[in-house]
Amino acid sequence: KLSVCRVDVGEDEPVQIVCGAKNVAADMKVPVARVGAVLPGNFKIKKAKLRGQQSMGMICSAAELGLAESSDGIMPLPADAPVGEDFRDYLSLDDHIIDVDLTPDRGDCRSIAGIARDVGVIYRHPVTDWEIRAVPDAIADEKKVVLTASEDCPRYSCRVIRDIDPRAQTPLWMQEKLRRSGIRAISPVVDITNYVMIELGQPMHGFDLARISGAVHVRRAEKGEKLTLLDGSEVETSEGTLLIADEQQPLALAGIMGGEVSAVTERTRDILLESAFFQPIAIAGKARVYGLHTDSSHRFERGVDPELQRRALERATDLVLHICGGQAGPVVDVTAMEHLPGKSEIHLRRHQIPRLLGVEIDDATVEDILTRLGMQVQSVSDGWKIVAPSCRFDVSIEADLIEEIGRIYGYANIPENLSAAPVSIQAVPEASFHLLRAKELLVDRGYQEAITYSFIAPELAGLLTPDARQIRLANPISADMSVMRASLWPGLLSTLQYNLARQHERVRLFESGQVFLETKDDIEQPEMLAGLVYGERMPQKWNNAPGKVDFYDIKGDLEVILELVGDPDSFAIRPIEDVSLHPGQAAAVWRNGEEIGRLGMLHPGLQSRLGISGNVFLFQIRLQSLEEGRLPAYQAVSRYPAIRRDLALLVKKDLSWADVKACAQKAAPEIVRDIQVFDVYTGDNIDSGLKSLALSLILQDYSHTLTDEETEQAVDAVLKALNTELSAKLRD
Repeated sequence: KLSVCRVDVGEDEPVQIVCGAKNVAADMKVPVARVGAVLPGNFKIKKAKLRGQQSMGMICSAAELGLAESSDGIMPLPADAPVGEDFRDYLSLDDHIIDVDLTPDRGDCRSIAGIARDVGVIYRHPVTDWEIRAVPDAIADEKKVVLTASEDCPRYSCRVIRDIDPRAQTPLWMQEKLRRSGIRAISPVVDITNYVMIELGQPMHGFDLARISGAVHVRRAEKGEKLTLLDGSEVETSEGTLLIADEQQPLALAGIMGGEVSAVTERTRDILLESAFFQPIAIAGKARVYGLHTDSSHRFERGVDPELQRRALERATDLVLHICGGQAGPVVDVTAMEHLPGKSEIHLRRHQIPRLLGVEIDDATVEDILTRLGMQVQSVSDGWKIVAPSCRFDVSIEADLIEEIGRIYGYANIPENLSAAPVSIQAVPEASFHLLRAKELLVDRGYQEAITYSFIAPELAGLLTPDARQIRLANPISADMSVMRASLWPGLLSTLQYNLARQHERVRLFESGQVFLETKDDIEQPEMLAGLVYGERMPQKWNNAPGKVDFYDIKGDLEVILELVGDPDSFAIRPIEDVSLHPGQAAAVWRNGEEIGRLGMLHPGLQSRLGISGNVFLFQIRLQSLEEGRLPAYQAVSRYPAIRRDLALLVKKDLSWADVKACAQKAAPEIVRDIQVFDVYTGDNIDSGLKSLALSLILQDYSHTLTDEETEQAVDAVLKALNTELSAKLRD
């Protein structure tokens, strides 16, 4: 399996090298590492003896040279590669790769030409644009194009090229430029389309002409159509996906990836080159729907120059003819002008520049910057009329122009300035609820604030808010973040899972934010405040008694928040049934007859589904319902003594204290200042359907000391109401 090679390295005598590659052959040009050379990974070449044969170096593969992740054999070089030249010099490897990080709006800079334009503007240097000549027609063959979805694809250009050489190889210089741009060389036609994309910014595609039946159709997919892509995966298209198709079947996901059925192979002799403009909104998010992300979709989602298609097609044709040979037909350019982005005239007002940038810039500098940016500039009385070039599709309003002026002028040249402005203190209603105070109160009680995403997994939404209609995003970040939340609980529970996975055994969290509820005519976005407690009631310390949190811990925390409104009597907490909460440990918060929130223990079934071992308690309340508070008012302290009367009542077991208190307060005369419960008992000597409530009445008057008769009348009034309305009886 080894070959003994005599290798000409440009010296008087060839050197002997033992090589194990399968593709080694006589007279081929190869890169050679001599004895003493150091390859990537600090691999030093030394003299060696293999099977008794001396080896004075190594014939290298692309992977061994750090030029590829893997290689099948040694790296073949073109026949004209100069023998004995330093390989670094031959491939110009002593260069620099500049990694450009772009914001999504600057799609015009996703090419060498686009970056060159911007660098030229910044450094006041003219950009040398190479001339792309129109390739003359050598044959009359052309392909008919039908734009059915012209709103999504207003321009489609293509060209037939026949009799290309299937044995052609991508030139080494092109392979290297693609490699340094992060693209793997595949085959000449594919490499040329990728090269033009990197060079000019126009994604392109090549089809095998023999595999296209009839005309090319640009249309939307019908539900259930299937297509095998170039990566071998089969997708079932969703309705509305933009397709490139022929008379019989889909050929490609438009702007994303071609199909295997029309792929250019080593047997392809005739090709159809495609260069199209797709509206960003038609491509945005479609690649992610199918689990894809390609260089083409990345560019089309962010925008491509709508006037670049023919220029790119001519450049690609020239490269194909030069590298692969063949004969080109005429360019077919089908355009729906009414759907192409137009060049709008923008009115730039002179006074707006200092207002937004905070610095005065003279007219000559403004005009110079805009002209160098490729804008058409026309001076008017109060400023300028500007038309942006087609490649700057991110410039559409006056603020965009001022942003560009500031960027090119230089942010460092804009002085810091503390602007003087009239400041007025906003009046805060004394009776209003303050969210910040509520947050501080929760922090004081051991909570930490969480901020989670507004979009969640549809499975989680179905578990926790099954009654709410799911509002799906048109362009989700991922499948796990594709539904708008109808509750703050999913985010808090996900945060709890994250903390439990990191061995945090006591967790208290709260969050405030919007939820999204679909109504008949609109989508409501109410502000909510939610909390979660899990684990031990108190932090682990020697003097803290151990004990897990329960329903009354979360209820107490919520009641403290409600007390900030200053009107505790307007609230009531009553038991309910909720599919996401534990039966018997679920309650609703009511205010003035309206349900404004819920609290309780997470349902054991959901707890198990989420992989949480202990009990979880949650609350959530609508903030808008807390805005109206009660204004504090002065009340004199009575000089006369208060009287306390304790009552032990037998009531129905399922009767809440809130209902008992409300009934008593309604019947009590003015001298009853407060009603409190101080004991609840069930057990021996109490019927199974009843419970004993021990409550105290605090009686006091501001004008005199109460008599026994007044006290008894007040107590009797309360007892009579409780007996009549709630069937409550005094316990023997």
